Amino acid sequence: MKQTRRSLLKLIGASTLGSSLKVDVLKAQERMIQRIIPSSGGLLPVIGLGTSRVFDTDFSPELLKPRKEIVQALLNIGGRLIDSSPMYGRAEELTGKIVKDLNIGEQLFLATKVWIEGKEAGEIQMNESSIKLNKAVIDLMQIHNLLDWKTHIKTLYQWKEEGKISYIGITHSRSSAFEQMENIIRKESIDFAQFNYSLGETEAENRLLPLCKDLGVATIINRPFMRGKLFKAAKKKALPNWCHEFNINSWSQFFLKFILANDAVTNIIPATSKPKHMIDNLGGGIGPVPSKELQKRMLDSF
Repeated sequence: MKQTRRSLLKLIGASTLGSSLKVDVLKAQERMIQRIIPSSGGLLPVIGLGTSRVFDTDFSPELLKPRKEIVQALLNIGGRLIDSSPMYGRAEELTGKIVKDLNIGEQLFLATKVWIEGKEAGEIQMNESSIKLNKAVIDLMQIHNLLDWKTHIKTLYQWKEEGKISYIGITHSRSSAFEQMENIIRKESIDFAQFNYSLGETEAENRLLPLCKDLGVATIINRPFMRGKLFKAAKKKALPNWCHEFNINSWSQFFLKFILANDAVTNIIPATSKPKHMIDNLGGGIGPVPSKELQKRMLDSF
């Protein structure tokens, strides 16, 4: 979807965000920062959308409308990736309905997961995910929380060869799984690794992020706000005055740009059920990326 200054103004002006974000987004580059998927050379915008909890809802108009606006905002400001899972209740179905209603399947990079034991059960579940998401070829299929990964990885290799999926990934959201993830990354030919990394959970900096960079594995970052814990910690804090010099206009953007300062990060998937928060999050992927020195300053100031 072609991005224009007018469409950005219209989208952001329709939200309840403050005028500072309108001005600063328009001053910045009008397309989101993109990073390379090492295994293919393709480009992926750095801010995506997570659907855990927030898309597990019914299809009533009052609940569907804001989620359509969230997805449309993602596209309008240059994003593409939506991440889901059978673990997330009705999130795949709701995402698929939005894809169908807005006719945007080809514009999105849809990622989901296999989360079940057994080869046949895994194949059934993945086929069901494709139907629910209204996407014949899933862009990224991941093994959720490494469940029965030795079984599913063989299926994923076959499905990628057959063109049923485009990329293979593994996921976890706890640092206790990092060692196992590292072993899989060294041994297997995977395209993506998804894991937790944030200003409050920096363990991935020690080995996992450098390993992914060295071996050419793209990364997706979950829990960027620690499920809201970082916002609670920032509630009584003022955003440092120097942040505006670096196009950081909210705590959301502060937390996301902290993550993007690590060049081994490919994409971040904050989850939200509010369009104004989605637009704010997307602003974290526009404008300059913090240097390592600025990242340290951000950590020290929080």
